[in-house]
Amino acid sequence: MAAQLEVQQADVTKLDVDAVANAANTRLLHGGGVAGAIARAAGPELERESREKAPIELGAAVATTAGDMPSRWVIHAATMVDPGGRSSAEVIERATRSTLEAADELGGRSLALVAFGTGVGGFPLDECARIMVGAARAHEARSLERIVFAVHGDEAERAFAAAVGSGED
Repeated sequence: MAAQLEVQQADVTKLDVDAVANAANTRLLHGGGVAGAIARAAGPELERESREKAPIELGAAVATTAGDMPSRWVIHAATMVDPGGRSSAEVIERATRSTLEAADELGGRSLALVAFGTGVGGFPLDECARIMVGAARAHEARSLERIVFAVHGDEAERAFAAAVGSGED
């Protein structure tokens, strides 16, 4: 079953979806960027759960509850080793696949993905969009029906909309 793909300029902490993705580091420290915003919106329970589950492997994903956010879960995908580290195409693809698998294992019907590795990870938006959309298209969903690429800014929206519209993997 293929999930429906869509692109939205949105604050991932406010989306009404079952799970949201967090571009994390392997130690699950939620300092700045999207990770910091998610930690602030979710509240202290997310930090506690993250500490219990850390560290994780690069490209792996683990779920925590979403605390005070509208979603049920946050799926933390390790896209860098340390805060401020660099991301790579291989890691972004692996992290995307791990996140999609985790959402299906949780029984989630909807998932919001953020642009992995493009903030402090410094990865190019166009290439990230191509990799993440390709992984989403290749994923054989069990419970997922809807995948939202929740992006920030016009450039990211254009990159992900082009990747979704291209129909290429």
